[in-house]
Amino acid sequence: MPTVTATFRFYEELNDFLARPLRSRAFSCVCARNATTKHMIEALGVPHTEVELILVNGESAGFDRVLADGDRVAVYPKFEALDVTPLLRVRERPLRTTRFVADAHLGGLARLLRLAGFDTLYDNHFADDEIEALAASQERIVLTRDRELLKRRTITHGCYVRSLKPQMQLQEVIDRLDLAGSVRAFRLCLTCNAPLRRIDRVEAQGRAPEGVLERHSQFVTCDVCRRVFWEGSHWERMRTLIDTLAPPPHPAA
Repeated sequence: MPTVTATFRFYEELNDFLARPLRSRAFSCVCARNATTKHMIEALGVPHTEVELILVNGESAGFDRVLADGDRVAVYPKFEALDVTPLLRVRERPLRTTRFVADAHLGGLARLLRLAGFDTLYDNHFADDEIEALAASQERIVLTRDRELLKRRTITHGCYVRSLKPQMQLQEVIDRLDLAGSVRAFRLCLTCNAPLRRIDRVEAQGRAPEGVLERHSQFVTCDVCRRVFWEGSHWERMRTLIDTLAPPPHPAA
């Protein structure tokens, strides 16, 4: 049976998933018979959800492209500064959907994404099968530190989170998906992911401390958990964090 050998080159952060000798260079690889680009990319360790553009012999190709002997395959991650939509073949649309589902290790990140206004499902009891089903049925981007989860066939949009601390993870996701302009802070409950609703002092009676009721006149509440929030010191700390993500534009000269 004749063998198929293709040459691969991975770009930018996709190299993090490769064995060290294969990083940032072109290398030849013997492929299984009738192997597709998706099969070989993941066999080399790169989750398909991290890939936004594949060029085979200089032409855009999809995940289902069957590789032929001598093919040269260039694999690129998500683009932020360059619109590659006309070139895309790997998905029906680019990875810019801003609804998330986070795995059990990313509870802190999930809360911060909600703070920034991004619909983010999280439960530390979510099994991988549940995350996969939610991603498919609700068109959500999967956030995880588990590479194998991102290789599941029906997960089409996902991000492998490299940072370990929640604030750094938030900055990483915002930067990688170019979301700074979409930040809409204080819209969602950090616990429930439900929309917050503005209420006045009268409706907040009995649900906020008396001292707070005396100092403030505007409040927001979550109709799921019934918690009440106001612009106190905690709000100011969160506001400072959000401002680092999406700083106001400089005034025109």
